[in-house]
Amino acid sequence: MTNTRSKIKKTHNTKNNRSAALIDSNDDVLIEILLRLPVTSVLRFKSVSKHCRSLLSDPRFTLLYKKSSISPGFFCYNMYIRFDGENPTYPATPPRCNLDFYPDPCGIKILQSCNGLMLCCSKRGSQRDRKYYVFNPTTRQFVIIPSVPGGKDVRKNIRFMGLAFDRTDCVHFKVVCVNLAKPKEDLFQIQIYSSETRKWKISDESISAPHNTYFFYGVYWNQVIHWVPNTFKLSCFKLDTEEFTPLPLTVSDASCGGYKFGYMPIYFGESRGHLHLADTPDGSRNHLQLNVYEMLKDHSGWFLKYRVELVEFLNAYPEMIRINPDPSIPIYYDYQLLDVVRGEEEDETFFVIQIPGNRIIRYNVADKSFKQVFDTSHFYSGPIGFEEIHPYVETIVSL
Repeated sequence: MTNTRSKIKKTHNTKNNRSAALIDSNDDVLIEILLRLPVTSVLRFKSVSKHCRSLLSDPRFTLLYKKSSISPGFFCYNMYIRFDGENPTYPATPPRCNLDFYPDPCGIKILQSCNGLMLCCSKRGSQRDRKYYVFNPTTRQFVIIPSVPGGKDVRKNIRFMGLAFDRTDCVHFKVVCVNLAKPKEDLFQIQIYSSETRKWKISDESISAPHNTYFFYGVYWNQVIHWVPNTFKLSCFKLDTEEFTPLPLTVSDASCGGYKFGYMPIYFGESRGHLHLADTPDGSRNHLQLNVYEMLKDHSGWFLKYRVELVEFLNAYPEMIRINPDPSIPIYYDYQLLDVVRGEEEDETFFVIQIPGNRIIRYNVADKSFKQVFDTSHFYSGPIGFEEIHPYVETIVSL
């Protein structure tokens, strides 16, 4: 008797092989398929063939994949929490998405995130003995940054360590260090580490500022590191020319004659290629109006992007109302704007807000709706550590 089953199986496999070969030879079809897969599946495809690895390593695909990602999120207490998580109490943590990538005896904390990479350091111990890492939470790959040259006397005076990474231009990253080089002369030195050369370089640029100056909340955007606006005027460092320039004032700050001593906006950060600064109209917390400014691409100034009223929050979260011991301002509102997240479309933009009780709320700007994303009170009663991450598939293991 003829074995028709064997013939049918061979014919079926031949058709499958032809279909697979057709897809593999058509990059457009293959990209459309890969863009719809989760990150872990995309990473597995790198081992399928040299062609797949080359395609997935192309910065153009990485950019498309990032734009198609619908589940950006943030790290909180060593856990990754998705903004679209449905469980408000415990996070739907992606597999192995935590900070146990290296057995540092002092623990590891996040200093900064930049386009999907994270700059981390030892959580405990003195500044002079601290280790620094650049970590890719999607691929679980990391590199240890060599110690800043100059010995422990230099490392103990580090005032800022920041990450600069733009994967649309290059697969390499830079780490910028600002340290107090000459305390008696109030002189700060800039050193730059490049993953391409694997070496530190001392910049010709230096800064004269009071020795107790700290460079808070450095944000990399448009090839420039920006520090949160304050009384220190030199607030931007251009990486291509290695020079400092002032950060322009917003209209409201300019009308007041500049930044007040100790000024700190409610929020300062970047999302989807946009640099934002958020504050209340008068810098106080005795009302619920938020003005969110966006920086012009040429760094020439700010424009008002969003103006929102958070009065809807009061009915749902009356604990935001606090009694102020200052009789001139009897009531103030307790909340923190953790992030401004720009959507692919304008009506997809939302704010991430923390309210008393360490609850994290997602507030949609377009329709003014909101929902609780996460409750951190199960873990700790103090302020949370927050770093936004947009997953992507680029690798840093070879840098």
